[in-house]
Amino acid sequence: MVGHTGALAVAVSGGGDSLALMHLLAGLAQARGTAPPLVLTVDHGLHKSSGKNARQVTLWAKQVGLKAHVLTWTGAKPKSGIEAAAREARYRLMGEWLAKRKIAALLVGHTLDDQAETFLLRLARGSGLDGLAAMRAVAPWPVPGFAGLALARPLLGFRREALRAHLKSLQQPWLEDPMNQDPAFDRVRIRGAMAALARAGLTPTRIAAAAAHLARARESLEIVTEAVLVRAVRAGTGGVLLDPAVLAAAPREVGLRALAAVLMAVSGQSYRPRFESLERLFDQIGSGTLGAGATLHGCHISPAARLGKDFAPGALWLAPESPRKTGSSTGKG
Repeated sequence: MVGHTGALAVAVSGGGDSLALMHLLAGLAQARGTAPPLVLTVDHGLHKSSGKNARQVTLWAKQVGLKAHVLTWTGAKPKSGIEAAAREARYRLMGEWLAKRKIAALLVGHTLDDQAETFLLRLARGSGLDGLAAMRAVAPWPVPGFAGLALARPLLGFRREALRAHLKSLQQPWLEDPMNQDPAFDRVRIRGAMAALARAGLTPTRIAAAAAHLARARESLEIVTEAVLVRAVRAGTGGVLLDPAVLAAAPREVGLRALAAVLMAVSGQSYRPRFESLERLFDQIGSGTLGAGATLHGCHISPAARLGKDFAPGALWLAPESPRKTGSSTGKG
């Protein structure tokens, strides 16, 4: 972020992982004589104790010499998709707070166990290589509208049990979120299956190692994909032109990645489209069966007609859907 202050903030829910990170960062700042991080905690209002928990985090932060700020998610809460909605609200609140104060990075307490769970969640959802490569140590902000903000995960190499052992050595209690016990949430069900997977040899360490191997492959593919995008895409007013011939000539994985990148850029969404839907659209484009057009990931894809005459034969035009259709994520045909 241009003109950022150099300060850091840490997200603390009061759970064992984020609380351990808070203690580690406080100790590091004291040992180095540097400015301590600011603590952000979100009162999501999803259960009766959320306000009390936020106040408890503020107290624990004060005890180690850190200043905490409580951000409150107000307004009506959705009846379905609450897990995703809460995540987006949390990062939007924290992103707005950081941007206002010109703080460029937020540290979060994601662990090796979270990495393994994320890998399995995305595997179950049919993710491609990018999804299976799981979480990056340093990543762009996870919701749109916060260019320049970064999310840092310094604990991805640490097991959850080690962090809790550290808290016990400090005689520091932590909070248990009741949502972490609710089998209605996908991550909770995955977490419940981890013991059986470990007995079969699929330990969190091995799963996270597989994600790391895929992350290295992802980095290589990103370089190749960027080269394809330079040749295949041309910016226009209100959208972009896409040369389907360049897309089809690329290796399939690269072509899929390039198409996903264009869809994300046009729609402004921070997440990739579902892999099955992306593949279906890619095959329609490659086989010339797109017809009059399709919609996916908040974008409308159609023949460019006269718009593409000076770019490439058969060029496609990608533009954002109208606001009332943005929720659509399925292709036609």
